[in-house]
Amino acid sequence: MSAAHWVSAFLETQAAERGAADNTQLAYGRDLLDFTGWLAARQLDLASAQRADVEAYLIGCEAEGLALSTRARRLSSIKQLYRFAFEEGLRLDNPAVQITGPGRAKRLPKTLSVEEVDQMLVAAQSHGRTPEDHLRNACLMQLLYATGMRVSELVTLPLSSARGDPRMLLIRGKGGKERMVPLSPPARVALAGWLACRDGQEDRARLAGKPASGFLFASRGKAGHLTRHAFYLLIKDIAVAAGVSPAKVTPHTLRHAFATHLLANGADLRAIQTFLGHADVATTEIYTHVLEERLRDLVLDHHPLARDR
Repeated sequence: MSAAHWVSAFLETQAAERGAADNTQLAYGRDLLDFTGWLAARQLDLASAQRADVEAYLIGCEAEGLALSTRARRLSSIKQLYRFAFEEGLRLDNPAVQITGPGRAKRLPKTLSVEEVDQMLVAAQSHGRTPEDHLRNACLMQLLYATGMRVSELVTLPLSSARGDPRMLLIRGKGGKERMVPLSPPARVALAGWLACRDGQEDRARLAGKPASGFLFASRGKAGHLTRHAFYLLIKDIAVAAGVSPAKVTPHTLRHAFATHLLANGADLRAIQTFLGHADVATTEIYTHVLEERLRDLVLDHHPLARDR
C-alpha cells in the first residue's frame, strides 16, 4: 500500500470513528505529507521506516527552526498514523511508540482588557460598508465575547440555533461534541437585530429563486458561510477602528479574554471549562496563571512597600 493510501485510510478512520473535525484532518494531512516526503527523499517509506528514521526526521524539523509546538504536533500525527497501521495489520510494530515528544512551551495566552474589548464591541456596530454589515459585525463580536466560542464554531453556527430569542446557545464543538452556553443581554440584542436582517436576506433570495442558506453568517463562497480567514481579517480591521493594536487581536484573543474576565470576576474554573468546551480542566487552568500574573503586577504597581523599593 502506498503512502498516500496509508494516510487516506488513516484520515477516513479518524473522521468515521473518532469524529475528527475537518481542520484536524487537514492538520494531520499536512504533517504526514511532510513526513512521507522526507522519507521518500531518502528512499524510505512508511512500511520500512524505523525509530531512528522518525527521530532523524524530528531532528531535521528542529534544525529547520520549526516551533516546539509544531514539532510536537507532527510527532503526534506520526504516532497516531503508526498506531492505526499496527491495529490494521499494515505493520507488525510501531516505530514511534517509544519516542518522547519535545513537549509544549508553557506560554501565557494573550488577552485583552475589558476596556479594549468594550472599544471593539462599540467599533463593530459601525464597521462595514452597509447597515447590514454593521448588524452582522456587531453580532459576530458580541457572540464571540459572550460565549468564548472557537472561530470555527462561530462562523458555522446554524441559522436555526438563533431562533426564538435564545437565552442559551447550542454549540457543536470539536469531535461533534455539543455544549450549551448562556448569552448575555447585549449578545441577545445583537443576535435579534442580525436575525431580522438575515430573514430579510432569505426572503429576497427566495424571491430571486436562489437556495436558502442554513448558516447564521452566510456567504456566497464555496463553504456557504463566512470563513475563518475572512473573520480573522475582519477582526483586525475592527481593532484598528477601535484604536486597539491589531497585533494583539485575533479571534482566539477574544476567547482568552472571555475566560480571563470570567475568572477575574469569580467564575468557577469548572464552569469556564464547560463554556470553552475543554475536554480536560488542565487546559483551562492556564487562565489561572494569567490571573496570577495580573495580581502580581497589581501588587508590584500599587503596594506601598513595593513602590518604596
